[in-house]
Amino acid sequence: MDATQPIVVRIAGNVTPADVPRLCDELCAQLMDTDATEAICDVGELGRPDLAAVNAVARLQLTARRMGCRILLRNAAPELRALLDLAGLGEAARPIAPARAGPGAGRDPSPD
Repeated sequence: MDATQPIVVRIAGNVTPADVPRLCDELCAQLMDTDATEAICDVGELGRPDLAAVNAVARLQLTARRMGCRILLRNAAPELRALLDLAGLGEAARPIAPARAGPGAGRDPSPD
């Protein structure tokens, strides 16, 4: 993995419990042999924000923490953020600004 490229896991469509292990395995594979402290979970193409999506984000966060990393959410809809807050996970997966187009595209903005 190129050290200049952020680690990104994308969640698209409606999430089912069967999707969670694949997403976690994808994250583990990308984090393997890196010194990354943050990974991005892009939920911009997520279908319906529901408890299955909250579970997926929570499990990705747990997976990331086990590997010394944390998850930042990109393109999170207000409905998903509200569900994460309701579940007590609002701070666990902090949202960041959407990806930009134009010069610098492909780089993620600073989460601060």
